Amino acid sequence: MRETLRYGLILAFICTIAGGLLAGVNTLTHPRIVAQALAEEQNALKEVMPQAAEFSEVREGENLLYYKALDSQGKVIGFVFKASAKGYSSVIETLAGIFPDEKISAIKVISLNETPGLGMRVAESSFTDQFRGRDALSLSGVQAISGATISSRAVMDSVIKKARQLKDLMNNEK
Repeated sequence: MRETLRYGLILAFICTIAGGLLAGVNTLTHPRIVAQALAEEQNALKEVMPQAAEFSEVREGENLLYYKALDSQGKVIGFVFKASAKGYSSVIETLAGIFPDEKISAIKVISLNETPGLGMRVAESSFTDQFRGRDALSLSGVQAISGATISSRAVMDSVIKKARQLKDLMNNEK
């Protein structure tokens, strides 16, 4: 009984020290991680709407609805939104840029964990380049990747669905 208590106290002490060290490392690295995530997001925004000089968030409460892409004079030249849907084995998150005439400037897959080889191909430029200049509300003419139809459809359907949801809000911004 005494030995069990002794081992329990030693284990509790080790866990307390390890937990404290992890909390300290988290405290030290958190600001840098947040800054890196913001920089990656800004780079992704620039990729899907390279004509924009700056981006302005449009929020509803705590929820980010979309970004307004502004030129150097502050005029709206387009919009960027995040869309996500369940693919074959994970949620696929996409960033899509659209012009006021509802044509897509570009899309970028920002998060996915699909099947290596097939499903991961939705992030390749051979697939994403098909979206340029297409109508965001229909995406007619975009071909799914053979063997990765579920993942391809998830990307296409999420962009169409989100563009339709935000259409009226973005029309008010023009």
